[in-house]
Amino acid sequence: MSTAEPENERRTEEETAGADDEDTGAQVAPIVRLEEVAVTTGEENEDAILDLKAKLYRFDKGGNQWKERGAGTVKFLKHKETGKVRLVMRQSKTLKICANHLVIPTMTVQEHAGNEKSCVWHAADFADGELKDEFFCIRFASIENCKTFMETFQEVAESQKKKEENEDASKAAGLLEKLSVEDKKSEEKSEEKAEEKTKADDIKEEKPSDDAEKKAETASA
Repeated sequence: MSTAEPENERRTEEETAGADDEDTGAQVAPIVRLEEVAVTTGEENEDAILDLKAKLYRFDKGGNQWKERGAGTVKFLKHKETGKVRLVMRQSKTLKICANHLVIPTMTVQEHAGNEKSCVWHAADFADGELKDEFFCIRFASIENCKTFMETFQEVAESQKKKEENEDASKAAGLLEKLSVEDKKSEEKSEEKAEEKTKADDIKEEKPSDDAEKKAETASA
């Protein structure tokens, strides 16, 4: 009798605990409601030309060695309005920018000595919030990705060169047109002044001078 009572009590407690764990179907509203926050990356007005995973290094002149900058995704982004292209790379986990610079016509990229999966280039980088002259090395998982990156890099640099040449030509044409308009206006003003002078001379010839009028009056008297 004494041993049965504790067992019965344990069963009752287990049944009670089980009953407490049962889903009642009631919906409990969260205490705090989290609102969606719009996140801007600064890339909203740009189109991605290339998007590849890689690992980036920068050359430390002081230590005379390569230092890892981060592993993530490297992109070439073309601005929808200006047409300018920049290289941007973010770390995979933190999304921290480890490279951010414009691709300009004078830039060149070449294969890293002894490694077909890597290539190097110089750039005025703005990843740290200020312009710094950096020597970058990027390594890809395959030779094909490295070649694609280099080809795209060179194509972008050449397209920016043509873009600058077209802009210079447009500026020159605009300047010549402006000068032509100004010259035309100057000629028109000169012609107007010449016409006004001619009219004034004609009026003087038609109207006798005051001395002539006085002489004529004296003679008649």
